[in-house]
Amino acid sequence: MATTSEKDGAEGSAAVKATPQGKQLFGHPVGLYVLFFTEMWERFSYYGMRGLLKLYMVNYLFITIRQTYQGKGYDGAGNPDDVLGWSTIKSLLPNVDQEKLASCIADKTAALVKGDGVKNIAGVAEDVAHQIAAQTCAVSPNASVLYGWYTGLVYLTPVVGGLLADRYLGQKRSVFVGGTLMALGQLVLFGSEASFFVGLLLLIVGNGFFKPNISTQVGNLYPAGDPRRDGAFTIFYMGINLGAFICNFICGSLAAAYGWRYGFLAAGVGMCIGLVVQLLGQKTLAPDTRQARSGVKLEAASQKLTPGEWKRVWALVILCALNIVFWAVYEQQGNTMQTWADEKTIWPSWASSTWFQSVNPAFIFILAPLFDRFWTWQNKRGKEPSSVAKMAIGCFVVGGSFIVMVVGAKLIGGGKGHIFWPIFCTLLLTVGELYLSPIGLSLVTKVAPVRIVSLMMGMWFLSSFFGNILSGYIGQLYTTLSADVFFFLLMGLGMAAGVAIWAFNKPLKSAMAPAPSDAQPSPVAAE
Repeated sequence: MATTSEKDGAEGSAAVKATPQGKQLFGHPVGLYVLFFTEMWERFSYYGMRGLLKLYMVNYLFITIRQTYQGKGYDGAGNPDDVLGWSTIKSLLPNVDQEKLASCIADKTAALVKGDGVKNIAGVAEDVAHQIAAQTCAVSPNASVLYGWYTGLVYLTPVVGGLLADRYLGQKRSVFVGGTLMALGQLVLFGSEASFFVGLLLLIVGNGFFKPNISTQVGNLYPAGDPRRDGAFTIFYMGINLGAFICNFICGSLAAAYGWRYGFLAAGVGMCIGLVVQLLGQKTLAPDTRQARSGVKLEAASQKLTPGEWKRVWALVILCALNIVFWAVYEQQGNTMQTWADEKTIWPSWASSTWFQSVNPAFIFILAPLFDRFWTWQNKRGKEPSSVAKMAIGCFVVGGSFIVMVVGAKLIGGGKGHIFWPIFCTLLLTVGELYLSPIGLSLVTKVAPVRIVSLMMGMWFLSSFFGNILSGYIGQLYTTLSADVFFFLLMGLGMAAGVAIWAFNKPLKSAMAPAPSDAQPSPVAAE
């Protein structure tokens, strides 16, 4: 999540004549704020559910002695085999070496026997504690894999969703279809634990229609060369982070007070609100980049891509591939970092560990405007890094952020530690994110040829797909390696990704530069 973008590169996607629909607010088209609130509520829905997902699988859904309320005692019972498809999916997951889990089981058993005086959770008998620990430690590695596949697949389907929007549906209709499917998915999770995987499937497919097309619509509001575009993506990203910030206080708190399913219900309601905002604000949005059916014609729209356009496309593809390791490390904040926050961090009695997921967007609010000003200051002096260089810096900083967790893990050992460790790590991780994530979004809308801009936005999200899948398999190691070694591994991976991107800085920057022969066809409004 984060803010600004690039000054070099072609304004490819802006070839469609933007239609800001007259009205302006704070120097931007009113449509930007419609998209701001639509995306805010969609991210409220996504991150509210994501913050609960792994904990729900480990502490409730896939064990027999269950934690009825998030973060509370194990006072319920159930059968994981009642979940449709679980037996099949479980057979496909990697085998867990029970001997390697011995340390996890011993620590978890001791913690359950001791109880938690701060949260008024009484200790349990040692035999029951051992049974719970054996189940949760055994399912945790596979829950990491499932978490990785889910968060990965929501970034795979945008490739198809972007292609369908470019050729058939258009961005506006695709956003509505996707939002509807995601709202249904959250409501399925609320209504039936047996339909868990059905709910996830609806969320995955819905996100494919929604995600690439909401971002593309931001770029559509501005004509080629409009200097407001970077600021528009900054505002848009603030919407993303506002949703991600507030969701955990609501979804996580409801899950702790009334049960897991009510956290999913709140996420579904949030998505429904986003759909209402999108419907009410349709007239303020620019026309779709889709051809004649959207009311916009592009001269020679069916022409093949020029050599220069292909050069930019392949540059984006290479950059996406280099980002995979970054996302694998970054996405640990919802996976193993959330597990650390839940099991190894001392929280105030009035707080839920799922609130940890709001730390990153809170830092975005604080840091995004500062970095935007910093990069403007650098630009005036001719010292602003290129977008590719910024992305390399982002990888270095994200990798370096886990040095904090290496030190924290060493000092805490087998006990629980201060919230300083995960929060300070997240502060540094957020700085790295600001240097990479939003840069890519704005860059795609500038560099990608207009005829395939939604498809290329989907391609950008494809790097997140592979990164999230990889994050799940890396997360498996959390229960088999010592914590300090695990976080040291994350540090090394992040920095290695930075080195790889930095090595490609000059050739990629050159490939993304516009060529005089690549001028986009002039748009003509349909009569």
